[in-house]
Amino acid sequence: MRRPAAAPALRAGDLDAPAEAPPAAEAPRRAPLLVLSGVSKTFGAVRALDGLGVSIAPGEFVTVVGPSGCGKSTLFNIVSGLEEPDEGGAIEFLGKRCRARDLLGKVSFMPQRDLLLPWRTVIDNAILAMEIEGARRGDARRIALDMLGEFGLAGFEHQYPHQLSGGMRQRVALMRTFLFKRDLMLLDEPFGALDALTRTLMQRWLLDVWQKHRRTILFITHDVDEALFLGDRVLVMTARPGRVKLEQPVSLPRPRRPDIVTTPEFIALKRTLLDAIEEESIKTFTLAKKEDAA
Repeated sequence: MRRPAAAPALRAGDLDAPAEAPPAAEAPRRAPLLVLSGVSKTFGAVRALDGLGVSIAPGEFVTVVGPSGCGKSTLFNIVSGLEEPDEGGAIEFLGKRCRARDLLGKVSFMPQRDLLLPWRTVIDNAILAMEIEGARRGDARRIALDMLGEFGLAGFEHQYPHQLSGGMRQRVALMRTFLFKRDLMLLDEPFGALDALTRTLMQRWLLDVWQKHRRTILFITHDVDEALFLGDRVLVMTARPGRVKLEQPVSLPRPRRPDIVTTPEFIALKRTLLDAIEEESIKTFTLAKKEDAA
């Protein structure tokens, strides 16, 4: 069977980059972990996604931005196996063609809310996925206790969710997601409800954890600074129906210092993303007015 190619997305600089001869010997590229080709999704009269294509490499940190209602959450629901796309598209995971439902349980997914169980302590919330998979509680607790310090939760293992700050609750939820050991993690605006200072600290902490474990992360955000600070690439989605409008590589050095957001390189990338998002946001606003008038 011929392997489907991901729908191409515009890369910043493609139109004005000078032609160069390929190097004599290039390092072999890793096979993609996830490939979506021509993926669409319709809900009744609403087309949420239209021919979306994207390829994610193992260990890559990819951030996703776009106007409200562009299909970001629908994309996550498909990749996590919760929604099946329309006929005609293709999904590959670990080099094999599959249906969305085949990904259920193979991808870890953290939604916007932490969804901690109020009657469970920090340690028992963190091991929930491990228990569901059949691990003995005592064994799971020992594994989680060794990771508490890494997640900034040492000494809080017996606290309950109502006793924690918003940032600490998110760290518990992220620890639970990491302990559900999967090659691909989907994070849907995990820091969106936090204050600005806590959010900045959580971003730096997440990068430290990611650089240690090198899980593949697909991360939704509405914050352009966050998208650039965290990502290897930023995908800008179009107004509904959503597809990838711009695929922006982020060549900023790692590890990333907090003051990188003030550098000319960061600001230039931010301007490119804001221009792309503004154009799509205007389309979203225009579409909403037409729907209200109908």
